[in-house]
Amino acid sequence: MGETTPQSREDEAPRLARTIVLVGMMGAGKTAVGRALATRLGVEMRDSDAEIVASSQLSIAEIFERYGEPFFREKESAVIARLLEGEPCILSTGGGAWMSEGNRALLTERAAVLWLKADLELLWSRVRHKTTRPLLRTSAPKKTLTELLAAREPVYALAPLSVHVQADWSIEETAERVLAVLAEAGAVEGYAR
Repeated sequence: MGETTPQSREDEAPRLARTIVLVGMMGAGKTAVGRALATRLGVEMRDSDAEIVASSQLSIAEIFERYGEPFFREKESAVIARLLEGEPCILSTGGGAWMSEGNRALLTERAAVLWLKADLELLWSRVRHKTTRPLLRTSAPKKTLTELLAAREPVYALAPLSVHVQADWSIEETAERVLAVLAEAGAVEGYAR
């Protein structure tokens, strides 16, 4: 007669099958949702923008001012490639990272990519008081955000997975919905709602 032993809670916890990359517009919740996912899954949360700031000792805005956006995008691609090495983790990317064809190819080859889709009004409500968004340092920041969203949405739509974020969802609720999509896609194992 065989004896069954109950599994420990740790065995029952969902786990990553591969690195998860969150893409989307500034204000979509990539960092906050990424942190919630990392905590829930017991993995490291990495943020490409934070890594660039740490290695350069300059804010994103300072990098844009001193060296320009093309320089920043070059560094961003190098950082993303480095962050995809090693153990599976949650990786939050800057809003423009997915616009690069090279980044898209690398990310989809080596990770599960999910677009956090958010409507303009939600994005605007989250970014309008922030001074850390260099692309919105214009005379008409909402118009700029509107134009960026219109230009980027067709490219974000190339992401293999997506969740349409709602204004009334908490970070935890958004993370749960993301987790369900990732589990269905096979990027997270052992997930049960």
